[in-house]
Order: sequence, then C-alpha cells, then structure tokens
Amino acid sequence: MHGLIGQLRTTPGGRGEVVAALVEGARDMPGNLVYLVAEDAEDPTSIWVTEVWETEAAHRASLDLPSVRAAIARARPHLTGMGTRVVTRPVASLGA
Repeated sequence: MHGLIGQLRTTPGGRGEVVAALVEGARDMPGNLVYLVAEDAEDPTSIWVTEVWETEAAHRASLDLPSVRAAIARARPHLTGMGTRVVTRPVASLGA
C-alpha cells in the first residue's frame, strides 16, 4: 500500500470551495482505498488530505483522471500553497 498525508493552504474564505472540489473530484478513483479530507481545527486556511492507495502507480494514474484534473482546476484559484507532505506505508486500518 501507498499512503500520503498532505496539507493544503487556502485563501481566507476559500477553504470550503477547495474541500468541495476535492470531495467531488475524488469520486471513483481506481486503486484508492481511503481519501479523507479534513479541515484543520486551528487554522481556518488549512486542509489535510489523507490518502491510501493500493499502489503508488495507482496514485500517479489518478492525477490524469478528468475528474481529478477538473477538481485541481476548480481549487487552484483558492490555493496559496502546500504545507507538510508525508509519504507513508499503511500497515493497518481500523474502523470505517
């Protein structure tokens, strides 16, 4: 398995639009096991995305999906940059 945890930084007031774009664009991504979008509880301009993929290649392939490319285009005007990014190797999942 291949995992990613990444922080996206948004414009003030733009977080909701980015969350909506990410959620819409993440539907039906082959090889994706988990795609969790979370608002930072302390920073109103930060979003955390946690992803688990069957393989790293599945993640790379997702970036070429029309739905993902459209989500990136929709979110881009509201993004100010990336924060922390971590690659992980998931070993267990508990719960839904």
